[in-house]
Amino acid sequence: MNAVPVNYIAVVVAALAEYVIGILWYALIFPKTWQKLAGVSEMKVTALSVILSLVGAFLMSWILDHAIIFAGAYMKVSGIGAGLEAGVFNWLGFIAPATIAVFIYEKKSFGFWVLNNAYWLISLLVMGIILSLWT
Repeated sequence: MNAVPVNYIAVVVAALAEYVIGILWYALIFPKTWQKLAGVSEMKVTALSVILSLVGAFLMSWILDHAIIFAGAYMKVSGIGAGLEAGVFNWLGFIAPATIAVFIYEKKSFGFWVLNNAYWLISLLVMGIILSLWT
């Protein structure tokens, strides 16, 4: 089996970009909206939550990089278009369906689902662009 040519610098940069987008989205742009929709009075950030978020971002970035590489090899797509396509399809195929359960079963508002999914879609698009430019 051939090794997949992963650019780990790009993976780390894309993971950090996703984390920064999260800070901007939830702490600076929509903190009150998120708190209201989530039903919490304040966001409590701990060292463990930061570590887990960064590990999750790295894993997502690594998987997304593989999706871009495989799309390039099998679908003959490349460049920013490949990154955007991978971001959209990963959001549409994994994030959106998995998070709809929060709306359906946890009785959170549709606005909460939209706020969170807009964050994930934007994050995956930015990550896809970064990874596609360095892959």
